[in-house]
Amino acid sequence: MATSLLLLRKKAYPLLMAAATPSRLSLLRRSISSSHARFFSQLSESQSESESDTGSSSLPSSTKPGVKILDSFREEFEIGSRAISFETGKIARFANGSVVITMDDTHVLTTVACAKSGEGARDFLPLTVDYQEKQFAQGVIPTTYMRREGAPKERELLCGRLIDRSIRPLFPAGFYHEVQATVNVLSSDGKHDPDVMAANATSAALTLSDIPWNGPIGVIRVGRVDGKFVFNPTMDELSMSDLNLVYACNKDKALMIEVQAREITERDLKAGLRLAHPEAVKYIEPQIRLAEKAGKRKKEYKLSLISEKSFEKIKSLSEAPIEQVFTDPTYGKFERGEALEKVSQDVKAKLEEEGDEDSLKFVSKAVDSIRKHVIRKRIIEKGLRVDGRQLDQVRPLYCESGTFPILHGSSLFSRGDTQVLCTVTLGSPRDAQRLDAIVGPPTKRFMLHYSFPPFSINEVSKRGGLNRREVGHGTLAEKALLAVLPPEGEFPYTVRINSEVMASDGSTSMATVCGGSMALMDAGIPVREHVAGVSVGLVSEVDDKGNVVDYRILTDILGLEDHSGDMDFKIAGTRKGITAIQLDIKPAGIPLDIVCESLDPARTAREHILDRMEQEISTARSKNDGSVPCLATLKYGDDSLRKLLANRKRIEAEAGARVTVSDGTVTIVAKTQTTLDKALEKVEFLVGTQLEVGRVYKGEVISVKEYGAFIEFNGGQQGLLHISELSHDPVHKMSDVIVVGQQLSLMCIDIDTRGNVKLSLKATLPQPKKEKFVETLDSSFAPPTQETLIDSNNDYSAPAVVIRSADECDTHDISSQLTTKKAAKRVSKSSPRPFVNGSGGIAEKLARISMQSNVDVMPNNYNDNDNNMSFLKKGDQVRAKVYQLRAHGLVLELPDGSRGMFKFQENGWRDFEVGEEIDVEFLSYSNKGIPVFSLAD
Repeated sequence: MATSLLLLRKKAYPLLMAAATPSRLSLLRRSISSSHARFFSQLSESQSESESDTGSSSLPSSTKPGVKILDSFREEFEIGSRAISFETGKIARFANGSVVITMDDTHVLTTVACAKSGEGARDFLPLTVDYQEKQFAQGVIPTTYMRREGAPKERELLCGRLIDRSIRPLFPAGFYHEVQATVNVLSSDGKHDPDVMAANATSAALTLSDIPWNGPIGVIRVGRVDGKFVFNPTMDELSMSDLNLVYACNKDKALMIEVQAREITERDLKAGLRLAHPEAVKYIEPQIRLAEKAGKRKKEYKLSLISEKSFEKIKSLSEAPIEQVFTDPTYGKFERGEALEKVSQDVKAKLEEEGDEDSLKFVSKAVDSIRKHVIRKRIIEKGLRVDGRQLDQVRPLYCESGTFPILHGSSLFSRGDTQVLCTVTLGSPRDAQRLDAIVGPPTKRFMLHYSFPPFSINEVSKRGGLNRREVGHGTLAEKALLAVLPPEGEFPYTVRINSEVMASDGSTSMATVCGGSMALMDAGIPVREHVAGVSVGLVSEVDDKGNVVDYRILTDILGLEDHSGDMDFKIAGTRKGITAIQLDIKPAGIPLDIVCESLDPARTAREHILDRMEQEISTARSKNDGSVPCLATLKYGDDSLRKLLANRKRIEAEAGARVTVSDGTVTIVAKTQTTLDKALEKVEFLVGTQLEVGRVYKGEVISVKEYGAFIEFNGGQQGLLHISELSHDPVHKMSDVIVVGQQLSLMCIDIDTRGNVKLSLKATLPQPKKEKFVETLDSSFAPPTQETLIDSNNDYSAPAVVIRSADECDTHDISSQLTTKKAAKRVSKSSPRPFVNGSGGIAEKLARISMQSNVDVMPNNYNDNDNNMSFLKKGDQVRAKVYQLRAHGLVLELPDGSRGMFKFQENGWRDFEVGEEIDVEFLSYSNKGIPVFSLAD
C-alpha cells in the first residue's frame, strides 16, 4: 500500500519527491498552507516506510532540469445537463484566492484580494467587484481608436453589481477591510452568459482565501421554454424563454433574485424559485471539496466593533429622544433628519464633556443602530410605520401625462415625496445603441437612462460618469417596460426614455417604471398596457441561531424604512403578471417562503397604482401635432441596397431625413411628412420599385429621337416615350417640345416579353373636350411667360423647353401674305421653332405640363383656337405657303406656323416657287403625325 502511494506521488510530483528529505520537509511545512502540509505529512510517512524497506535515502527523479510543474486542483460536477468544473492553483497563484470556472468552451477567472489593515474611521465594507469582458475572449480586436478596451461598459457594471449583491450579505459584521474581486472572461463560445459563472467562481475564490466570509453560495439561471423550466439555458434557449431568473442562495436561504419576464404570474414565479433553490445548492458542495484540498485557513482580521459598555452608554443617552422623533406625525423627511442629527450632536457633546474617547469614535454608527432598533421595534410590536401608514398602504399618488407637449412624450409621476420626470424620444433604427458584449444582441433599440441628481435629496456632490447605482436602477426599469413594447417589425423606431429623479424618498426605480409607462403612451407608442412597480420591505426578529421568529412585510417602503429594514424587494408588472424583479437583502439570507409571500401584497399595491395611472392615460395617444417623427420602411434586393448605400449620404443631405439599411429593410425617418415624402421620392427614383403597368413614375429624358424620347426612371431603368404618346394632340417634331434632362411624370402602359417598357405622358393627361373650341381663350388662363416656363428646381443649365417671346421671335401675322423669296429664305434658315401663336399651341401645352413638378395634368380651363392646324378634319381647306421644294413634293407652311406636306401625283408636277401661296385640302396625317394635303379644286 505504501509503495503504491509512493509511486503515485513520484509520478505526480517528481520535483517535490527529489527534495523530500526530513529537513527540507520541515521547512516546506512552515511555508505552505495547511492543506499542503497534510499532504506532505502523508508523503513523509510513505517515504519513511519505503526507506525502511529498501534501505535507500533518495528517490530518482524523472523531471528534466528547468521544468516547472504547477500544482492544480479541480472539481467537476453537472447541473442542468451542463458539465461544470472549478480549478485552482494553475493561474493567478499570488492572489489570495483564484478560481477558473469552465462550462463548455467558456472560461472565467475570478481572483480576490484583501487589504492588510482596515481604516478605523470606516463604518461600511469597501467591497469592489470589477467584471471585465475583453474582446480577445471572442477572438475580436476592439473597434476603438486605440484598439483597446476603455471604461467599463454598462453590461460589465451590471454583472459586477449582480456579484456584489450576492456576496456582500455574508461578510461578518464589523469587517471593514477593503476587498476586491476581479473577474476576467478568458474565453467565450457565445453559448452561455458568463455572469452566473463569474458569481459562482467569486464564491469559490472567497471560500479558498483567508478572507472571513460566511459562504459558499450557489447562483443559477433559470429559463422557461414552452412552459418547461430550463436550468443554465443557452443564449438561444434564453431568446425563446419567457423567463430569465437569476437566483443566489446559501444552503437554506435566498440571498439575491433578479428576474426579467414576459408577464409571468406570481404562481409560476413561485414555482420557478422553489425549483431554482435545490439546483443552486448543487454549486456549494464542489466548492467545499475544493477548499478542503487547496483552501487557506481563515485569517483573524481585526473587526471594528463597539464595546458593549460604550453602546449601552450611548443608548441610554439617545433612545428616548429618538423615540420622541418617530412619534411626532408632523415631521417630514428633512425635519425628521434634522431632529435625528440634533440627537447625535447632543450625545457627542455629552461624551466630550465626560472625555469618553472610545465612545466618541462610534457615536454616529451607534446612534444609527439605535435608530434602526427603534423603527423595527415599533413596526414589529405596534405595526406603526415611520409616516403613520398601515403596513400594506401605498402613499398618495400623482400622475400627469403630456407635461411638455413639444416633446415626443413626457410624464410626471409622484408617490408620496418621491417624484420622477420621464421623457420619451423617438429615433431611427440607426440611433440604436451598439453593444460590444461577447454575448447577446449587437444593438439595443430601447434604452432607459436613469439619473439621480444630488438636488433630489438636497445635497451637494460632483456629477461624474457612469454610476453603478444609476445603471442598475435604469436597467431594472428598462426590463420592466420592455415586455409591453410592440415588436420591431410593427414599430421600428428606436426609443429612449430619460428618467430624471426630481425628489427621492424611496423606490425611485419603481416610480421610473410608472412614469416611463405613461410617457410611452403619451408618445403614441402602442404599448399593450401599463406597467407599474412597487417596492416591498421586511422587518424581522431572529433568535440566537439566526432563525426568523417574527416578521412584518411593508408595502411601498420609504427611504428610511429601506435603510432600517432587511430587504428591498422591487417588483414591477402589469395586471397579467410580473415583468421584472430585483431583490437586495442585508442579513445573511432570507427564507424563500417569506420572499414568495411578499409577492401577494406587491400585486395588490401594483393594481392600485395601475388604476390611478389609467385614469390619467389608458391608451396610446394619437400624435398629429408634428412633434413625433414620421417613419417609412421599404424592402429591396441586394443590388438595390448596394446602390442605396452608395448614395445614402447624398439623399440624407438633400432630403434632410435619416436613412437606415438593415437586413434588406430600408427605414426612413424624418421630422415632418413633407421631408419624408421628399426622401421617399429620391430613394424611389434612385433604387426603383417593381414595375407596375398603370403606375405613374417620375423620370428624366436622357435622349431624344425623331420617333420619341428615352426616359430613365425607377432607379436606372429605361423606357420609350413614343411621339404618339406625348399628347392627345398630334406632335410634329419631338425636339420642339422635349429636351435632354427634362423631368416628366409618365405612366407605364406596357412591358413586352423582352422587357421593353413603354411610357406615356398622354395617359396622365385628361381627355380633351368634345365640343367645339371657342375663338377666344378663357380669361382665367394667360399664356405662360418665359420666366414661368423655366423650371427653377431643374439642376440643368438649359431650360427644359425654350419658348421665345414675341419680340425675340421673327413671327408674323397669319393673315398677312409674304410673297418675296427673301422672306422665304430668312424663314428657311431659321432654327426649328416651337408652335407659338396667340391662341397657344401644342408646344406651350407640353412645356407647361413638363414644368409643373407637382401637377401632372393640364388646366381644366384650357381651350384651343380654331386656327390650330392640329385639329384639321378631312376635306378642310386652308391657304398655305410653299416653304421648301423637294423632289417628290412640297413642304408647306401652314397658317399657325406648323409644317405640312404636299406629295406630287404621277405626272402632276408643275412649277412652284418658295413663298408662293396655294390653296390646299387636308387629306390625313402621316405615320409621323405630319398633315398631308392635296391641291384644292
